[in-house]
Amino acid sequence: MLPAVEPWVILSFCSAIFLVGLFGLLVRRNIIVILMSIELMLNAVNLTFVTFSGQLADLAGQMSVFFIITVAAAESAVGLGLVIALYRTLKTVDTDQIQMLRD
Repeated sequence: MLPAVEPWVILSFCSAIFLVGLFGLLVRRNIIVILMSIELMLNAVNLTFVTFSGQLADLAGQMSVFFIITVAAAESAVGLGLVIALYRTLKTVDTDQIQMLRD
């Protein structure tokens, strides 16, 4: 059996993962990297939910994680489909080059 890890260690790790995802979301211009950053942020929140669920001995956080992962998988599939469609028409995935929706 694995030794128990203190909750503050896990929450510090979660906040670090979330901040890396937020940095990638704000700084990067590639749509695929932006989608990966959003997924990284969602996984950090999921790990936080599981940590608090374990600390409070309540399964509601783990059930929320199950639904969040399901929605994130659907969001990734739709987002990747949109990226492929944009790449086929514009030959780029750079957000600075995509101005189709602004006109």
